[in-house]
Amino acid sequence: MTEHILTERRGDVLVVTLNRPDRLNAAPPAMFAEITAALGTLGGARAVLVAGAGRAFCSGADVAGGALGAENPGEATYAALTKSYNPALLAIANLGVPVVSAVRGPAAGIGCSLALAADFCVASDTAYFLQAFVNIGLVPDGGASWMLPRLIGKARATEMMMLGERVTAAKAHDWGMVHRVVSDEQLEGQAFALAERLAAGPTVALGLMRRGLHAAYESDYARAMTAEAENQRTARGSADSAEGGMAFLQKRKPVFRGE
Repeated sequence: MTEHILTERRGDVLVVTLNRPDRLNAAPPAMFAEITAALGTLGGARAVLVAGAGRAFCSGADVAGGALGAENPGEATYAALTKSYNPALLAIANLGVPVVSAVRGPAAGIGCSLALAADFCVASDTAYFLQAFVNIGLVPDGGASWMLPRLIGKARATEMMMLGERVTAAKAHDWGMVHRVVSDEQLEGQAFALAERLAAGPTVALGLMRRGLHAAYESDYARAMTAEAENQRTARGSADSAEGGMAFLQKRKPVFRGE
């Protein structure tokens, strides 16, 4: 049983929904611990969709609710990040299956990091992304200082972090932060359809692509090519690769089974 999230298996897609709509899904540390646990038991799911209940994706860490402690807030925040928030984000990074996020309303603070940790972020036209830490004398966390410059460049990342202003869905798409922007009414359907499409793909290869993309951030050209060759060796030995090759020769659509 979970207190702060809902999980549902829909075909080959695991849907994880942040479920504190009355607080705009403000996230106590326990919510991210529940996310980590949910991702540790995929049970054969071949894609993950992360969404928020109600009119928000996630308005940030639940500071107002006192979840981070008051007696020594610096140490409490450090503990929450290192023991709860960061492990969930690393669990997403290390998954062997694709991840889609569906964002409406605010994706602020740690919620912004969670939304952008997905391989594909689908945003509704009500969505906005916010690094508001500067407004309360704090610094970005949840990997934002690593992630944002790589997604949108140093100048735009600096703008988000140091000015603490909202980035609308349209601007986020223009900057390359999100995959697509859809109407609020279309968000769930479009995001799930994308997750379902990915879940029907060659899971081994897609997982290796995720690993290669992350590794390439820290690799030089030669090491990236070496890693590609190793990943290609693994992919070529998969059942899905054999099926893809046979389908190509037979001029039919491949049926991938994630093996």
